Amino acid sequence: MSIDSANPRKILILKPSSLGDVLQAIPVLRLLKLRFPEAQIDWWVDTASIALLQDDPDLRRTIPFERKALGSGSGIRRFVQSLAAMRREHYDWVIDLQGLARSALVAWFANGALTVGVADPREGASAFYDVAVPRPSPHCHAVEWYLKVLEVLQVPVHEGFVWLPPRPEISESIRNRWPIQSRKWVCVQPGARWWNKRWPIEHFEAVIRELSERRPEIGFAILGGANDADLGARLSLIAPRQTVNLTGQTTLSEMIEWLRSSSVMLTNDTGPMHAAAAMRMPVVGLFGPTDPRRTGPYGQQADSLRVSLPCSPCLKPRCSQPRPMECLYALTPATVVARIESHL
Repeated sequence: MSIDSANPRKILILKPSSLGDVLQAIPVLRLLKLRFPEAQIDWWVDTASIALLQDDPDLRRTIPFERKALGSGSGIRRFVQSLAAMRREHYDWVIDLQGLARSALVAWFANGALTVGVADPREGASAFYDVAVPRPSPHCHAVEWYLKVLEVLQVPVHEGFVWLPPRPEISESIRNRWPIQSRKWVCVQPGARWWNKRWPIEHFEAVIRELSERRPEIGFAILGGANDADLGARLSLIAPRQTVNLTGQTTLSEMIEWLRSSSVMLTNDTGPMHAAAAMRMPVVGLFGPTDPRRTGPYGQQADSLRVSLPCSPCLKPRCSQPRPMECLYALTPATVVARIESHL
């Protein structure tokens, strides 16, 4: 299919990874649908993140990728069946925003009329695309890189879309369950998938203690999954009358509506951080091994906090320095308190 004369009827987006990665790819979906309102758009996504896209008005359907099931015979069978189903769709465009070997192979097998992908050199995925889109620079933000794919496809790139549309019924539900209208809330995300992306819990405690004494009118909503419950319980002890421990208590959609109703977010480099940034919520992001220029809260990378060290950002899930995790430990609570107050 020629891009110049393209009017795609069916489009497949491949972005099967983590919550943050999927959030950062949503502008591609929004802008495709604005340009081609009659197009049927499907998204191949990991089951761990699929709730984010459930009932999305711009999608025809989501295609689940059961990553954890690939070790079983039944999981492999379902994977092969989903590949065959994608191939039968005869997509006009297949857009791979993952750029790794597995997603590139899925893109190739889907056999669309035109296959476009991000050119990540790590696994040679570009060999499977009709058009490969390189990262403009090493520090180019992920969102900007994905939008470059749209430029290649001659799809206008602009800000006239709603990244995460409000869900009034869910907003009403959380207002009935929690005292969300009673305070100006600071959402706190103390967990992270990589251990070396976690700011010390003692520092989070110091921030809550200082802010609760200075600003008794604010509240703290502690976010996280069930595996962050211990962190949430510990932080709840600092200012119990001002704190709501939401760890393991909310669905993904409820967490997003909590963010929408809050004033500022304090967070490690995590997926929920990108949800806050998508809603233009002020984010105080704490960065050590990762680079906020590449994966920070979009539009707020310059406000993310990090300590400049020769080893940082290392982009590695383990710290091997003589002074472990100095890149995060050297960020002081006083610095973080000042930044939060500037947003309040």
